[in-house]
Order: sequence, then structure tokens, then C-alpha cells
Amino acid sequence: MNGEYLRVTPAELARAVTDPDWAFEYAMEIMEIMETDGSSAVAPSDARQLTTHKAFAAIAFLLQRASFPVDIVHGEQALTSEDWGYGPARYLDADRVKLAAGALADLSFEDLSRDVDPEQMTAAQIYPLLWDEPGALEWVRGWFDPLAPFFGAAAQAGEAMLVWLD
Repeated sequence: MNGEYLRVTPAELARAVTDPDWAFEYAMEIMEIMETDGSSAVAPSDARQLTTHKAFAAIAFLLQRASFPVDIVHGEQALTSEDWGYGPARYLDADRVKLAAGALADLSFEDLSRDVDPEQMTAAQIYPLLWDEPGALEWVRGWFDPLAPFFGAAAQAGEAMLVWLD
């Protein structure tokens, strides 16, 4: 399971809401392009698509502990009832992306992970259940840190965000 994000313009979001099948095909096309042409190596602020890999559940856990104002891991509005891998896609409109970007810019991973006990994460059964391994939280940092520049660029461009698990 991987957490996935796709930046979309307001026009693309409007089309996605009325035609979720188009949105799925578009998202898969962007992901394929990024995998085949090396654009997965671009800076998060320049990327159209981003993954949090298997760290999505840990990020959700940490953000919930911090009372983060936007559900950036699961999205907030239903896009479709169709399964995009592990459930339906959701989205954040441009206003929620902007709010999330501001909150991410003000949140360091040190603050987010302060006083987190790996045993607490294991007891809560936070996927992928590797919290007793050394460096597990640092692994999460590697997937969390790109979110701020990715959301920041989307907010600056007035974009929305499609969110799903695959």
C-alpha cells in the first residue's frame, strides 16, 4: 500500500469530479510517465505526482497527534466510490491545499515526531509494523519531508490535490 498524490488544476479537478474514470486514467498516465522518463527524481516542488510509499499510515498517525487541520493522507472529499487500489480516491480542493501547505511549512518533523514512542506505534498497529527497527522514524521523515514543498507549490499555483492509496 502506498499513499499517492496528484496535483490538479481547478479545471482538471472539475473534470475529475464529473468523470472519475478520466481522473483514474489521467493519474495512472502521470505515474507511468514519471516512472519511465525519470521525472520521479525531480524536486517535490516541481513534481505533479508524489508518493509517501508505505509511510502514509505513520504520517497520518503523527499528523493526527499534532491536530493537523487537513486530512492530507486520506483526502477530505470523495471523488468516486470506485477502488483505486485500496479504496476510492478522494481530493482536497485548492483552499484546503493552501491551508495544508501553510500548516506543513510551519511543522518540522522533529516537532511532529517529538515524544513518539515506537511501542505506541506498534500497539496502535500502524502500518507497516516496523517500529521496533532502528531508524524507523527517520524512514518516515524521508517520505514526510517532500510533502511541504509539494503542497507549497500546489498552493502557490492554486491547485487541488487528488489523494488515494494504491
